[in-house]
Order: sequence, then C-alpha cells, then structure tokens
Amino acid sequence: MSLIKSISGIRGTIGGRVGDGLNPLDIVKFTAAYATFIRKTTSVNTNKIVVGRDARISGEMVGDIVTGTLMGMGFDVVNIGLATTPTTELAVTMENACGGIILTASHNPKQWNALKLLNEKGEFLNAEEGKEVLRIAEAEDFTFAYIDHIGKMRQDLNYTQKHIDAVLALDLVDVDAIRKAGFSVAVDCVNSVGGIAIPALLEALGVKKIEKLYCESNGHFPHNPEPLPEHLTEIASVMKQGKADIGFVVDPDVDRLAIVCENGDMFGEEYTLVAVADYVLKNTPGNTVSNLSSSRALRDVTRGYGQQYNAAAVGEVNVVAKMKETEAVIGGEGNGGVIYPASHYGRDALVGIALFLTYLAKEGKKVSELRATYPAYSIAKQKVELTPDIDVDALLKAVKEKYSAYEVTDIDGVKIDFPDKWVHLRKSNTEPIIRVYAEAATPKLAEETAAGVMEVIKQMAGK
Repeated sequence: MSLIKSISGIRGTIGGRVGDGLNPLDIVKFTAAYATFIRKTTSVNTNKIVVGRDARISGEMVGDIVTGTLMGMGFDVVNIGLATTPTTELAVTMENACGGIILTASHNPKQWNALKLLNEKGEFLNAEEGKEVLRIAEAEDFTFAYIDHIGKMRQDLNYTQKHIDAVLALDLVDVDAIRKAGFSVAVDCVNSVGGIAIPALLEALGVKKIEKLYCESNGHFPHNPEPLPEHLTEIASVMKQGKADIGFVVDPDVDRLAIVCENGDMFGEEYTLVAVADYVLKNTPGNTVSNLSSSRALRDVTRGYGQQYNAAAVGEVNVVAKMKETEAVIGGEGNGGVIYPASHYGRDALVGIALFLTYLAKEGKKVSELRATYPAYSIAKQKVELTPDIDVDALLKAVKEKYSAYEVTDIDGVKIDFPDKWVHLRKSNTEPIIRVYAEAATPKLAEETAAGVMEVIKQMAGK
C-alpha cells in the first residue's frame, strides 16, 4: 500500500493501516489541516469550500469523509458531485468560495485516489502553502468546531453545464463554424467524469455524430488511464475504420487532452498545446509558456508570430506563475494540458477541445494535415539509477559545468539546449535517480541524445 504526502496534496492507494494507504483517518487529518490553513489565509468571507470528484470507485467514500470533515471544521460545503478538475476549479471562483478540494488521482490506476487542494482563485496551492498544510497535518494542529458552529452542505450538480456555458462564451470559440464543418468525433473518456462532460460539450458545440468509447462514469477503467499512445489502440482502430474525423481522449479528471488523427495516427500529446497555441496566437498576439520538459515546437510556433516563449519549472503551479509573470495568452504542459487565461488558470481539456475544433473548422484541413504543419520533434524519456550515497545535486552541477558552452537552464534540474535538440535532467524527489528527457528531430536521435548524456552522468558517478 502507498501513501504519498506532497506539497500538492495527498494521494495513495485505498485501504491499509494508518499511514500505509489513503484510509479514512488520514483523509480526516489532511482535510482538517487544509481547512485550518484556509481559515488562516483566505481573504474571502463566504465560509464556503467546493468539493468535486472524478468517478473513481472510492470517490463516494472519500467524498463523504472530506465533506463531513470540512463541516466539522466549521466550513459550509458546496458539493458539486461528479465533476472534472477544471470544472471544480471554475466552481471555486463562481461560488466566491474560500477554496476547493478535488478528489482525483488523475491518471493513476483505480486503486488510487487523492486530495488536490485549491486556493480561493481555484488554483493549486504553491510549494510554500503546501508545506504549511503538511506541517499542520503532521502536528495535528487543528481544532474542530463546536456544535453551534459546524458547517452545512449544499449540493449543486449543475456545474458541468456552467463550465460548458463558460467555454461556449469564449471569444475564440466559434460554435457556428464547428456546426457548419459537420465533424464526426470519437471520444474515449476511460469511464470517468469525461463521459459526462465531453459528449455534452460536443453536442453544445454542434457536433452531430459522436462515437463514444468508455463514457460510463463508473470508475472501472478499461485500459491504463494515462492517455499515452500504447494505451489508445481501440480509439485508433475506430479512426482507422473511418468512423470519425477526429478523436479525443481525456484522463480520469479531464485536465489532459490527447488527439487522434482521422487515419488513426496519434497527433501527439505534446502537440495538443502547440496547435491550440497556434490558433490563439493567430488571433491574440502575446507570450506563451510551457514547462522545461515540453516540446520545443511551442517555442518555434511562438517565435513564428514574433512573440516571446518562456519556460517554467515542471509542475502546473510553476507554469501558471510564469504565465502570470509574463502575461502569457496561452500556456500549459506537454502532456496535453492546455491553460487558457481567458477562461481560467488551470489545465482544461474542455477548453482545449473547443479551441481545437474551432481552429480545425476554420482551417478546413484534416487533423493529420494540420499536424504536418508543425515542426517534427520526438521526445525520449529515460532515467539513470544511482546509489543513495551519491550527491545528485553535486552531480547535476558538474553536468551543468561540462556543457556550459551551450544554453543551460537550471531553474528545475539542468536543461541543455543544443542548436537542434535538448536534454533535461531532473532529480527524483522520492528515489535516487535522475530523470533524463531529450528531444530531437527523430525518435532515434532523441534516444541517442539521452543515452549520450546518461553515459556522461554514469562516468561522473563512477558507475
């Protein structure tokens, strides 16, 4: 059994002894710690906290405990039920709430669940805030409300529709263009909340023919829920049979979006953000941001419009901070996470779908033809295992010095930008390993680039 406490929340496998898995006692402790933190820091006086969850089997159980604990801490709970992560984020601001908790383990298997913690802006807590929640939990430094001050619970199951309405209201979403294009769309929603939100969005956008795969929101994932090519063979087969013009795949909490071309080829998760950014920049000049491990293609497209691209440390909260700092008009992560500030500062597959379909309709291209307009890059992901006694920070510093003739970024590990490729080295927070990501023009060259730097690391480590 596993229990992982991090600055972004708590996640673990369901069951086990206290401290071994995500069990009711740990859920109470971390929820109470979060409520204590919010009480001390919020500038909102509504006394409300929003709770939404994905369709995991454990969701109802975890949700009842979280809701009861928040009421026991004196907060009024707005329970929005089955809802995507971006829906819950939007609900926080729509309710003018003090914060929110999303119950989802994202792309982890069904035995996992998690508490993801939001501030009053509907955004994830930053590192310092997350550490304070962990401190409060460890010290059990919280006090429950007395009888006259316990909170109340109100259920509002209309937030998926409110989210869809907000997407339709975006200036760059053109429902008429999408309707006139007459798209047929296949969707794989991995039997989670996407099965509720995505078909409803597509219908609202004027898509008449929707081929549904795994749209029952029962938490029984039919395949590995991370939307990687090796897990998406069924929707690829549907596309190859000519049943749809475009395929969309989302993860269980619907903040990541993968796209499948009409011929069954993968558009590439890295290129979801690239294509959406291309459309946004065409209509709204401005800066862009992605994390250091995302494709160089976003930088290329951004510079093609004469705008500035900036890289952030890995992690959504870091990308959002850099986007605010640089006033970026679009940003996100290379795992299919689109962050569009005109909507809100959170990864949102619904926004990504609406913008992508609008762009496709206006361009009049097939999905594969649109993909061919972007720079061709491939990413390789490897790791170097080290002994626990090796000083990983010192090793990364030595690597930085060795490659100092090139452009080096060290805000998150070490990233080396060669003229035609890059390598990003990051140490794991939980294991004595260095993660090695490399991007180049071909898969073979990306693998060779990663392997070359890995060999340097092993030599420096005396392996």
